[in-house]
Parts: sequence; C-alpha cells; structure tokens
Amino acid sequence: MEYPIVIEPDLEAGGCVVSCPTLKGCVSQSETEKEALENIKDAIKTYLESIEDLKRLKKLRTIEVSV
Repeated sequence: MEYPIVIEPDLEAGGCVVSCPTLKGCVSQSETEKEALENIKDAIKTYLESIEDLKRLKKLRTIEVSV
C-alpha cells in the first residue's frame, strides 16, 4: 500500500522530520532524507500492527460512513 508522507527539515536539531498525515501521530526523524524514508516505513508498519492488536483485543472498532 501507499501512504502519503510529509518530509520537512528539522530546523532545531538538523536532519529531517517525516510524518504520515493519514496516520495520526505517525512521525519519525533522521539525519538524512534517505534514512528518514526508511524510518517512516518502519513507523507505519509498527502503527498498523498496533491497530491490528487493538482490533484483536476488541478495543478498537470500525464503522462505515457513506458520503
């Protein structure tokens, strides 16, 4: 799957900050853009795994919304 990401320079610490706006709180950072891209991939995988864990524990449910 593909997820949109935003890469921005980290003005305070240097390097890059990368986030996935469709996954609230899914953020990573690194010294280089290449590392930041690899880090956000890992962050997205971890985020999605935690969602599946919550579903298994029946702490998270989904609903369908028609527009």
